[in-house]
Amino acid sequence: MHTDDMERMAGAGMNDNGSSAPCYSGIGAKDTPPAMMAIIDKIGVHMARHGYILRSGGAEGASTAFEQACDRAKGKKEIYLPWQAFNKNRSMLYTVPDRAMSIVREFNPVWSTQNEASRKVQARYAMVLLGRNLAHPSACVICYTKEGKLKGGTGQALQVAQKHGIPVFNLGAFESEPASIDAKIREFMAAHSIPCDDLVL
Repeated sequence: MHTDDMERMAGAGMNDNGSSAPCYSGIGAKDTPPAMMAIIDKIGVHMARHGYILRSGGAEGASTAFEQACDRAKGKKEIYLPWQAFNKNRSMLYTVPDRAMSIVREFNPVWSTQNEASRKVQARYAMVLLGRNLAHPSACVICYTKEGKLKGGTGQALQVAQKHGIPVFNLGAFESEPASIDAKIREFMAAHSIPCDDLVL
């Protein structure tokens, strides 16, 4: 599938089940600050209440905050793990295909020196962004990295998102001006047809 076709499917919110339920990816740093975690919680609840399926990776920090918010709002989710019971998560989506490895490896300059476990931890983000079959991109990514920089596993995931034309809203980019986040996230959501009139941060 060509990248432009994948982008159109992301805009339509298609998922691996062929339904029209939109998906979004909620990820971020393990050391996400409490203030940002609180905002993530509200965004996660909002997205779930508007029928968005959460895709995430079961890691500590931002990813767990997105998942807990989704659960509290009784939303649907796809949590992709590098192996069964990763971080004590109960998701059954823990098979990482070779194609996911291929997608992520180009963004990791030390890939050849890493063991299989480390590679799976990173490669699962391909599915967090593109779905179980790696063919249905999320409608968007909402995340946190410190100061909005592309660093760590989340940074590599965001490079995959960029390559596949998935819009990204990084809360960390507005860390120095937190009062602007409400307006900025509303602007982002409106630009990508995500309901935002009832968003309360």
